[in-house]
Amino acid sequence: MDLDAVIAHCLAKLGAEETYPWGDGELVAKVGGKAFAFIGMDSGTVGVKCGATADEADVWRQRYPEHIVMSAYIGRYGWNKVTLAGLPADEMRELLDRSYEEIVAKLPKSKRP
Repeated sequence: MDLDAVIAHCLAKLGAEETYPWGDGELVAKVGGKAFAFIGMDSGTVGVKCGATADEADVWRQRYPEHIVMSAYIGRYGWNKVTLAGLPADEMRELLDRSYEEIVAKLPKSKRP
């Protein structure tokens, strides 16, 4: 899955918005004001929530050790950094969908799409 496809998939989600809080180098896809994907525009990576804890996210790191690593600073909360090149498109879509769903589930009902 290439960068454009990842961006399109994220922004097609109900209530998704595109933000650039740290400049043009990183697109942060949000829903209800909360991030569900950190897309590195130059790095070819995307940060996604892969579980409620680091242990749950570790399952993905074990499946794809060459493409998925724990996210800096927020990895202990279940976030992983995924290299787009080499990861099957269906797995990437699953990671993006899971991240979105986990964030939506924690939103107050008034902010859910």
